[in-house]
Amino acid sequence: MKDTAEAIVAWLREQVEAANAKGLVVGVSGGLDSAVVAHLIKRAFPNDSLGVMMPLKSNPVDMEDAGEVVESCDLQSLTIDLTATHETMYSEIRKRLGNTFNQQNDRMADANLRARLRMSTLYTIATNHHYLVVGTDNAAEWYMGYFTKYGDGAADLQPIIDLTKTEVRELASYLGVPSQVVEKKPSADLWAGQTDEAEMGTTYDAIDAFLKGEPVSEADQAIIDKMHRNTAHKRTIPNQFHTKKRKITAK
Repeated sequence: MKDTAEAIVAWLREQVEAANAKGLVVGVSGGLDSAVVAHLIKRAFPNDSLGVMMPLKSNPVDMEDAGEVVESCDLQSLTIDLTATHETMYSEIRKRLGNTFNQQNDRMADANLRARLRMSTLYTIATNHHYLVVGTDNAAEWYMGYFTKYGDGAADLQPIIDLTKTEVRELASYLGVPSQVVEKKPSADLWAGQTDEAEMGTTYDAIDAFLKGEPVSEADQAIIDKMHRNTAHKRTIPNQFHTKKRKITAK
């Protein structure tokens, strides 16, 4: 894990220099992935890294853990409560939709809006500091499309996207992430009692095994294949229609 951490830190520095930026910002949720990224960006830019906590219908325990994460790596941080912003925006959308509002999609639409508000907040802060926004998706989440498009899936850099959940946990232990964060059950905190594995219908162990080329059960294989196929649009740029073919010559 030492070599992995050092390689990611070096890569982060290279990316910031190439973008002519000054530093890095990440949203810290109290979960494992964001904790690892928080430690990595602090190592890459000790004086120009920032962790942002954005409570919004959040589990208070997760916010406490987020606070311990930034303290554990001495990361500069700030907290922006987005509750009122979300309530105003979502209630107005529901009101304007009127009779066309789809109650069946309410919970997911609400959760996705929260993820997108958080990412908008991070980009606004990044612009202020001339920082890059760092994502927290791991290999399992990316392959499964288990993220909000233009929400937590949006970022300038994705430093742990090649690491399985197991590898992220091992890296967390090496970096000194608080033990309760390393050991906690993965949750996107979308609603009360929500867990990643219950929502996906499979386990991170199964997904990690699949990504390493190891055999998994037929049931897990079916779920993994279906989610990967159905979320392909999340991992690509928007489809584009072109009426003309333009030839651009570099000068």
